[in-house]
Amino acid sequence: MSKRIVSRISTPVLFAGLLWAAGCAPEEGAEESAEVDATPIEPSPIQDPALDLPNPNPTVMADWVDLPDGREWGSTAGVDIDPIDGHIWAYDRCGGVGLAGGCAENLVDPIFKFHRETGEILASFGAGLFVLPHGIHVDADGNVWVTDSQGTEDKGHQVIKFSPEGEVLLALGQPGVRGSEPGLLNEPCDVITAPNGDIFVSDGHSGQGGNPPEGSTGRIIKFSPEGEYIMEWGIIGDEPGEFRTPHGIAFDSQGRLFVADRGNHRIQIFDQDGNHLDTYHAFSRISGLFIDRDDNLYAIDSESNPNNHEGWVTGIRIGHVSEDRLTGFIPPHSLSADWPQGFAGEGVAVDWDGNVYAAEGPISLRAAGGGLTKYVRSGN
Repeated sequence: MSKRIVSRISTPVLFAGLLWAAGCAPEEGAEESAEVDATPIEPSPIQDPALDLPNPNPTVMADWVDLPDGREWGSTAGVDIDPIDGHIWAYDRCGGVGLAGGCAENLVDPIFKFHRETGEILASFGAGLFVLPHGIHVDADGNVWVTDSQGTEDKGHQVIKFSPEGEVLLALGQPGVRGSEPGLLNEPCDVITAPNGDIFVSDGHSGQGGNPPEGSTGRIIKFSPEGEYIMEWGIIGDEPGEFRTPHGIAFDSQGRLFVADRGNHRIQIFDQDGNHLDTYHAFSRISGLFIDRDDNLYAIDSESNPNNHEGWVTGIRIGHVSEDRLTGFIPPHSLSADWPQGFAGEGVAVDWDGNVYAAEGPISLRAAGGGLTKYVRSGN
């Protein structure tokens, strides 16, 4: 297994050091040299308060796991923890990197279960069923749910539920049909199940820009455990209860639904009937959310940059569900003078030992060197 291990001392020291040396980074595609010209550059104008926070997971295991048969990782945005045995579920977009993905043509298994210590592949399945896997959730019974946010004539725009062995148990939406009517899905981003089995889908990936394409949506859809449509809430917008790409969702121990409203740079919190309870702004432009068993909140920002969220760095912000405040920060890959926000993944999960896993999206895949990065908890 190929691994790149980098030990980090603290977030501020890392950020300053990488910026200082960034001017000598090799050109794209160039081989790394043993000697570099460490010419200082101007300090970064970014003054994100997250940079002053402690990093509880300072050891980075980049390119943590290998795919079978010499496959190269494509991009991903989904990773989750099996609640039964604590192992890691994630997917690969069949070698594809862009929004089109690679799974429509490359009919290999996209879904994998990895041993949380060794990275050994414990299961794989899903070949031929997806266009662009996007969100992944493992329910209390160990069943694996995956959203497909793009479509072709005969597949996509669905949420598929698998048994732990890969048997298809349920599908929401109609294969290849994009729509906003009850029973249809429109670029579903993420999925999660409540303790009573109700299913929640965050739907609408194209709504975060200033001029969303015609037919775009931004909503949360609630289904019964059997997949029957119950209700929905949300439209594209920036008011409470409105969304610009609800990219990730998670439940806390009280059953409140946290929504990563990425295009609005915020987390919105709802009860399970769609009533708006609160809004958090400290966690930046969030692509993925994870809430652990102690209600610690992990939010990964993959998109902050001068064009859409100036002055904030990417990375994993850590807090608690009870307040809009940060307590820790795991910095991104490859901070540089040209890209001082760095590169971070889109999906995040935390195992029972506090180790953090990032699913590397199309922006961060090259900098990370592989689809999954493991950030080891201090003391582990």
